[in-house]
Amino acid sequence: CTPIHKNMLSTGLRRAVRGTKVRGQIVAAARSRGIAVRAALMAPATSKIQFPAGKSQNKSMNLASPTQRFMSTEKRKFKKVMSCNRGEIAIRFARAASELGLQTANVYSKEDRHSLHRYKADQAFIVGRNKTAVGAYLDIEGIVKVAVENNVDAIHPGYGFLSENAVFAKHCKDNGIKFIGPDHDILAMFGDKTVARELAIKAGVPVIPGSEHAFESLAHAREYIEGKDGIGYPVMCKAAFGGGGRGMRVVRSSAELEENYLSAAREAESAFGNGSMFVERLVERPRHVEVQLIGDSHGNAVHLFERDCSIQRRHQKIVEIAPAIGIAQETREALWADALKMAKISGYNNAGTVEFLIDELGRHYFMEVNPRIQVEHTVTEEITGIDIVQTQIKIAEGMSLEEIGLTQDKIGYRGFAIQARVTTENPANNFAPDYGRLDVFRAGEGMGIRLDAAAGFTGAVVTPHYDSLLMKVTAHANTWELASVKLQRALGEFRVRGVSTNVPFVLNVLKHPEFMAQQAKTDFIEKWPDLFNFAESADRGSKILNYLAEVKVNGHPMPGADPTKKPSRLRPPMPLFE
Repeated sequence: CTPIHKNMLSTGLRRAVRGTKVRGQIVAAARSRGIAVRAALMAPATSKIQFPAGKSQNKSMNLASPTQRFMSTEKRKFKKVMSCNRGEIAIRFARAASELGLQTANVYSKEDRHSLHRYKADQAFIVGRNKTAVGAYLDIEGIVKVAVENNVDAIHPGYGFLSENAVFAKHCKDNGIKFIGPDHDILAMFGDKTVARELAIKAGVPVIPGSEHAFESLAHAREYIEGKDGIGYPVMCKAAFGGGGRGMRVVRSSAELEENYLSAAREAESAFGNGSMFVERLVERPRHVEVQLIGDSHGNAVHLFERDCSIQRRHQKIVEIAPAIGIAQETREALWADALKMAKISGYNNAGTVEFLIDELGRHYFMEVNPRIQVEHTVTEEITGIDIVQTQIKIAEGMSLEEIGLTQDKIGYRGFAIQARVTTENPANNFAPDYGRLDVFRAGEGMGIRLDAAAGFTGAVVTPHYDSLLMKVTAHANTWELASVKLQRALGEFRVRGVSTNVPFVLNVLKHPEFMAQQAKTDFIEKWPDLFNFAESADRGSKILNYLAEVKVNGHPMPGADPTKKPSRLRPPMPLFE
């Protein structure tokens, strides 16, 4: 454990892992600054998982006696792996693992009992029977118990839910299950954005001016902004824990601070279980660019180039592009170098992304590290030909990047890829989520089009319990223009009936002159209200079919003569024949 780990993690872990018994044990160990924090994190917990009567107890469940199955560089070939996520990423993982010859398993909530991801693995297990729809996928004890009882070697967390949960990763380790992702201490480090920011400063990576620690109250935030040496407005209030664009608000004046700060804190508390906030100086009209990293447990790291994620609505990504467009080559190379600095100084292992903002002068600033697979990883896979999910599995098995064949000199890219997120939201109604049964579903396909979905078929039911992502559509071509045209064509072929989608809105984005000129920035959607001008689908075919079915089953709504009308007394003229 380096001095940087000691000094930063002792602070970061107290924040990032509080809230449970296991968290408390890690925090207590980390408070002693004379003890290596990595060692403190690896110290055993004391709780046990209780088996129902008659269940196998072949694997040790005593957290006070962690197994030595997986040392940091130990190699072990997995036999069975499991996803603890849902939807398209659970299917994506099952397919990748199956291609490696592994047995696969998925978990599902009672609300997801008819979901496709349940049937795409060799086995599926229900979790969280007595929990909420979301709570089922946050059930650390229940998920680990299922894995141990069914001889699972490793768990893949996907994105969202438990993907960045250091306590979950440590719980897996303590129970002899390999977490397919970064080590739990790395998750804890990057789980606190203020600790990650301090690490970037230590690594010599430029950061946005802002607070060094999370604020204890709104009053402290106001003093930091408006005080004698305050940074002034405008600022960005950001959640200290979490990501994905949640818990973020722009504040341009003192009058806006209270409402936006508290609103962001509430959103962060709801999404991440922690409402701690910090403040950064606002970078006006930036580009949002992220670098894909892969690190192994042998001290090696490579980048898989970058992605442009600037097309956002309320900090939620809508369209992603690889490689990034419209930026100077020297900026591009600086991003790669700084991302690798973050990987090296943290000892990063497995897949992750380093996110940056680029201002109007071309200067870049570190934002955060997302220590997990990203929704938009597909565009990087398409241009590099590298299966990132399979690479995650191999690294978790202990293979080095060189053994996998991923040294920087061997990694290149071809062409451009663009991903659009098709969601069940109504853009004409402030993107209100929609749910129901898909009466009709037809996706656009063809050469250069990749589809990732879990509910992409007629008869699928979109529930209100989870996020609104319906399908990821990725287009790949040799040029930026061809990739954009392919994606437009594919989305134009979509026919979805039964729920609203954002397809008309995304098509307007892709066809907009500023987007096609490669000049779109994070304010693109706010800047162009005409993106919301589109004709709603008439859905004539479904209406006719519904009418015919109604008549066939229930009869015509007005059989026979209309009793409300009197007979006509007109006497039509008769033709005369001579």
